[in-house]
Amino acid sequence: MSRTPDRLPIVVFSSVVRSTKQSESHGGVYLLDLETDTVKQMIDWDDQNINWEERGGDRGLRGIAFHGDLMYLAASDEVFVYDRDFQLQRSFKNRYLKHCHEINVGDDKLFLSSIGCESILEYDLITQEFTRGYCLRYSPLKRKGRKRLDRRGISWRPRPGLRIFDPNKDGGPAPGNTTHPSFPKCVDGTLYVAGGGLGNIWAIEGDRLVRGPKIPFEQHNAQRFRDGVLLNHSPTHRMIFEDLEGNVVKSFPVPVYDLEELEHANIPRDHAYQGFCRGIAPVNDNLIVQGSSPATINLFQFEPPRLLKSVNITKDVRNSVHGLEIWPFGEMA
Repeated sequence: MSRTPDRLPIVVFSSVVRSTKQSESHGGVYLLDLETDTVKQMIDWDDQNINWEERGGDRGLRGIAFHGDLMYLAASDEVFVYDRDFQLQRSFKNRYLKHCHEINVGDDKLFLSSIGCESILEYDLITQEFTRGYCLRYSPLKRKGRKRLDRRGISWRPRPGLRIFDPNKDGGPAPGNTTHPSFPKCVDGTLYVAGGGLGNIWAIEGDRLVRGPKIPFEQHNAQRFRDGVLLNHSPTHRMIFEDLEGNVVKSFPVPVYDLEELEHANIPRDHAYQGFCRGIAPVNDNLIVQGSSPATINLFQFEPPRLLKSVNITKDVRNSVHGLEIWPFGEMA
């Protein structure tokens, strides 16, 4: 078991303000020093000096990833590249990048979830070009059957179809919404994909899908951790650790505030609610940083399970943590 580090890390996270009007801020990017509880907003999505037109401006900034000295921030349909001082260097798009959520780096490649096309896009960070796309989609029969079984309390985890396509050419996947493949992660050359509609973590090996650990539907950030799976489960307001068969082994409830403390608490739950869990960043095998709404960063100990620290940024229930990573550059920018 890893000991507690001499100093708690600095984390970088994005927040999305859901159910806002066009003239209001839709969130931004923050640095938080967990040692001192110092918070600094580095990017404001409502910054008038940045032209967000035609840049998915109504969905805020989401996934975060690092490669070398650069940071990659995903908006809905575009990726922004910043240096460690949060100076914008460039940006890039793709016709099949729609409603991007999480992004991750592996093997000098950036893997981007494209919820709107039910795909994972692969971007070569050396040549700076998109190289491959993977569409994971249920057939109408599998989608319809799974929904019917879910209503009866029976869980069916169908195998999605896998289509590999060239993201630089016409003829790629049409828009769809059957699998919600929101979390790609490349480990030792293998691409793993999880999502709210998949029911398993799937490994893409060559041109085939290999079924991995069971995960609940409506989860986020499912990833292998120790000898099981760590994931966020918003319906029950907690991060959970499961074994490979989907059995809950450990539970990590996130903070829930009194309604009198919250701003905009009367917004319908399908738009925004407290206890929405998003973002997982392990510090080591015994410390995990996790995000929840209203914009709160939580530091959990794995063994025994307990909340060590919680830092709240705002009590506006619309403000949800989304992307979350350990800041790799030492001091705060």
